[in-house]
Order: sequence, then structure tokens, then C-alpha cells
Amino acid sequence: MWRGGKGEAREPRMTGMAWPAGPGEVGRLLAGTPLMARELPAFDAGAAPGAPGELFARWLAEAVAAGVPDPHAVTLATVDADGAPDARVLALRNVDVDGGGWVFATDATSPKGAQLAARPVAAMTYYWPARGRQVRLRGRVATAPPDVSAAEFHARSPRSRVAGLVARQSEPLGSLGEWTDAADAAERRLAAEPDAVPPGHTVYVLWADEAEFWQGDAGRRHVRLRYRRDADGGWRRGLLWP
Repeated sequence: MWRGGKGEAREPRMTGMAWPAGPGEVGRLLAGTPLMARELPAFDAGAAPGAPGELFARWLAEAVAAGVPDPHAVTLATVDADGAPDARVLALRNVDVDGGGWVFATDATSPKGAQLAARPVAAMTYYWPARGRQVRLRGRVATAPPDVSAAEFHARSPRSRVAGLVARQSEPLGSLGEWTDAADAAERRLAAEPDAVPPGHTVYVLWADEAEFWQGDAGRRHVRLRYRRDADGGWRRGLLWP
């Protein structure tokens, strides 16, 4: 159940659906798949820095050094007009280590852009399986000025800019050929206008009010450390039961 835009409670639609009678093929596959069955790093929460940005930067660098694929991939969760959660994976662009800000970018006309315009709050989840580490963030989202968004777009690879110039994210697509034609047109435009920026391209910053660091353990003795921002902008931290 969730709350709609006017505060009303809404039941999920489950018409014609029944609870599975048994584990089934997928359930048996999952039950037989080991979890955390590998050597994982220790986490001394007592020695963690006073602010989450510094610890995040350290864990990210260690993930890169360990060869974790796509270590900058993050699940961004937003809320739609009905109060229902929505989530997708995108790329982290930067971190304000001292201020506690996590930077990402998208088209403001996309579903997530519209959701952030209506409700500028979000959550982020990072997971680095090879390290058994998860980071969860919750906070307010701010929009960067146009010149910052343009500079971020210009710093991207040519392929990324071509994809951005197509600028029709999440619209219905008739065929893959239609997508190829649009990408080819965007590539020609970029060659003719190297400074082109999609009108909706926007950089956002999630200013974390809460950050949680989770270190998995093969013996299930996981460690959780939570930071919470004070009213004066400082941070309080403490352990959580796993």
C-alpha cells in the first residue's frame, strides 16, 4: 500500500494473481546459489571518517582497484505523481566529498526528471558484489545551473553525447531501425555542432541527509554504519543491527 498525491491510501492491483504454491524452479535455483561465499574485506566502523563522503570515496576507489565492473553504477529511486516508487540504474558523475553531495545527470523531460521536478527527493543504492559492500543514500535533490549541465555534457565521450542528442528517453520506439536513424542523425549533428547540448540535459545533486554503509560477511556477521546529517550540517553516526 502507498500514499497517493492527495494522501489517500492505494492498494496494489493484484487481480487474478495468486501466491506461488511452492518454491518452483526459480526458487530452487536461488536456494541452491551460495550467498557471500567468498573472502570479503573487513570493515572497522570505529575507524570510519566523520563524514560519509570521505568513506564513500574510499570504498569507490577500492572497488575500482579490485576491478569491480561499472563501479559508478547506481540505482536511483524517485517517487511518481501517485506516490509510487520508481527506480533505474544510471552513472554517478561526481561526489562532493566535503558537502555530502552525489552528482548525476539526465534529461529533465524524462520520467525521472519529471518526478524530481515534482518531488525533489531521492534515494541511491550502490552495490559492489566483489567487495560485498552496499551504500544507501537518502536526501534532497537540487538542480545545477545550465552552464554546469552544459560543461558536464561536453566532458562526455562522443558516443555518450550522440545518445544524449537523440533526447527521446523512455518514449515508445517503433523499431530498432528508427533508433539507428535517430542516432545517425545525432552523430551528424555533433560533427557539425560540436558544442551542441540537448535542451533538457540537466545535472542534479543528491544532498544526502542519511547515508548507510553495509559490509557483508560470509558468516552473516554483517556490519552496518549509518550517518545522519544534523540541523547544523554536521554528521552523527552509529551502528545498526544487521
